[in-house]
Amino acid sequence: MTTTATPETETMMTAISADYEVVIGLEVHSQLLTASKMFCRCPANYAHAAPNSHCCPICMGFPGVLPVINHQAVEYTIMTALALNCEIPEFSKFDRKNYFYPDLPKGYQISQYDIPLSRNGYLTFTLNGQEKRVGITRVHLEEDTGRLIHLSEGGDPRTLVDLNRAGVPLMEIVSEPDMRSPEEARLYMEKLRSILVYLGVSSGKMEEAALRCDANISVRQRGETKFGVKTEIKNMNSFRAVERALTYEARRQIEELQAGRRIVQATRGWVEERGITVLQRVKEDADDYRYFPEPDLPPLVVSRAWVAEIRERMPELPDAKRTRFVAQYGLSAYDADQLTADRAWADFFEQTLKIGQPYADDAAMQARAKAVANWELGDLRARLNTDAIDITANKITPESLAELITLIERGTISGKQAKEVLEKAYASGERPDAIVAREGISQLSDAGELEGIVEEVIAANPKAVEDYRAGKAASLQFLMGQVMKRSKGRARPDIVTPLLEKRLQQA
Repeated sequence: MTTTATPETETMMTAISADYEVVIGLEVHSQLLTASKMFCRCPANYAHAAPNSHCCPICMGFPGVLPVINHQAVEYTIMTALALNCEIPEFSKFDRKNYFYPDLPKGYQISQYDIPLSRNGYLTFTLNGQEKRVGITRVHLEEDTGRLIHLSEGGDPRTLVDLNRAGVPLMEIVSEPDMRSPEEARLYMEKLRSILVYLGVSSGKMEEAALRCDANISVRQRGETKFGVKTEIKNMNSFRAVERALTYEARRQIEELQAGRRIVQATRGWVEERGITVLQRVKEDADDYRYFPEPDLPPLVVSRAWVAEIRERMPELPDAKRTRFVAQYGLSAYDADQLTADRAWADFFEQTLKIGQPYADDAAMQARAKAVANWELGDLRARLNTDAIDITANKITPESLAELITLIERGTISGKQAKEVLEKAYASGERPDAIVAREGISQLSDAGELEGIVEEVIAANPKAVEDYRAGKAASLQFLMGQVMKRSKGRARPDIVTPLLEKRLQQA
């Protein structure tokens, strides 16, 4: 069944049948941020390289060559496994996974099968205020394949093979089939990506294929304990695509069963433009890959001392950072969630807050922390979202944001003026104090000058003065607005209000 999803059917598909339960497990592949490839010294960063310029006889699979294990890749995999609460066996080995495809130069992939680097872990995330725990079957290490580039210019379809990616360290994280909705799968992916980026082992960029997800999904009637026949979904390059693809596939399988047809175990591809999954090939089983131990690599012995050393070097992870932000900085749980979901945002927040140190007391620090969070999650995030710019690439630095907040705290500029200054700093990268000095943006705080403006406003608005005397409180706000208008928005409200009230009581 390959009908195209419309907005109407998409809405319908989000409500999965009450008679069926969805069962989802994810296999996530993450390229590791190592300098060189998994089994050779070729550069692992191929992003802007000419095709087939980052490869050698080892990663191209020439006869007689010998691989050498990348130590950093092994450490990154163990680090990830520890972050996912996995057991780390003292013995591990590599295996050959045999299959034939144009982008696999050796005709097999060096991977891990029965004795991986880790096993039996778990990951937790929050759904509707409840903690959801998903089991992690294993975190293991393998090498990436090459890439196929399909061309069809001039009516002459061709497929080119680029082996720059072949041999890049690839970490696979396999979950248990514990997820029961497409939304849970998306939240799992978001949490997993956050952990990988915090650890510094992955860029987490799905759009660049640095983080890839294959989803196994089946459906069964509610109350059943036996799993249904699963299909594997590929080609999902965003969190939204994961959720949409699984929603579509769940509905497709349910409709197939309700029509009296059976589900065939197969690999299907997600077509983003059409909003559907399409058949790619009948799914292979593990036996089809003819796994056997890699004869050119020695077994890996992972000592307890090595694991302890890696654990000691691990950075603070999202859950711990979120808890600390609430306790140390007095942030709300919501603000702490938003800031710690991405390490770059959390780092920006703490770097900005650090610039104001030392603080007089905890209350002063927490007040500044709330101000930083408000600006970072409010005006700055809105601009970054509009322009699709990462916080690490924008022109507002932690120093600039701290300076902007200081200008507000000193009464130099108002909150409204600060928004104007932020826009100019965001566009140019210029420091806020320089913008304020150059353009004369500042609050008017001279009492004598403000008294003169108050006198002018009272003289020009006798009706509002009368209304105030009659007890109409709104008249004070009107007169305040007139003062702001005459001062071109520069008058400090905290100075103008008592001046107005005093003058009105004398009138």
